[in-house]
Amino acid sequence: MEYKLIHCDSVVKKITRKDALFHGNYCVDPYQNCEFGCLYCDSSFEKIIYVKANVVDVLNKEIEHIKNGRIIIGSVHDPYQNAEKKYMLTKNILETLQQYNFPCHILTKSPLILRDIDLLSSLQCMVTISLTSLDDRVLRVFEPGAPSPHDRLKAVEKLRDHGITTGVALIPMLPYIIESEIEGIVKAAQESNAQYLLHKHLELKGDQEILFKDMIKIHYPHLLPKYDELYKDDFNPRKQYIQELNKMLDLYCNKYHIPDKITV
Repeated sequence: MEYKLIHCDSVVKKITRKDALFHGNYCVDPYQNCEFGCLYCDSSFEKIIYVKANVVDVLNKEIEHIKNGRIIIGSVHDPYQNAEKKYMLTKNILETLQQYNFPCHILTKSPLILRDIDLLSSLQCMVTISLTSLDDRVLRVFEPGAPSPHDRLKAVEKLRDHGITTGVALIPMLPYIIESEIEGIVKAAQESNAQYLLHKHLELKGDQEILFKDMIKIHYPHLLPKYDELYKDDFNPRKQYIQELNKMLDLYCNKYHIPDKITV
């Protein structure tokens, strides 16, 4: 993987629509593209990670001119991917938010976040760790470079032990692949002391759809006709399927007493 330092003119993006899922007002991404290589994510297509070397300087200038609100860190590209070990931009961003007393919500797959646990404890911060499956076979296909689900759930548990608001995101939900796992994932989230479990269906757009279906054709060829029908003429699956999926999540979240939305 190649790292390339770049300079950016702006880093804070305002979220214009109400963010019912993550409860954010702004977003900041210290890196462009992602090393984890998740095949359902279009931020993993390139093999160059662009490192926004001046992200903290620009953030310091911009933050003085925006209203206080929650900043999503890692809205598109994981802020604790391997590049963070070397460049520590996410840590520097958190230190800046601490100075300005800005709340944040970090979205990541990586237990590297535990490196900054003392800093997180001093912030108005929430963390969401995402999962797609607990099955190693599924992960080898769709998340070849991502940390193991066991390590992610352990990170949830340790963050909660330090009093940090933390939940799990079952995002995206891979149709016809993870339905049998949903109860196990909800139970695992509850056992890790997660405070909520967010979920959202898989969207397939443009090149992302082509790459994803190519992998389905190789690893799950019997599902390809079902995917073609499910995503016929839309990047979202059929509404009926989404409703059935959400109903299943509601059932198991109620069973294991874990909210399916942020309530803290």
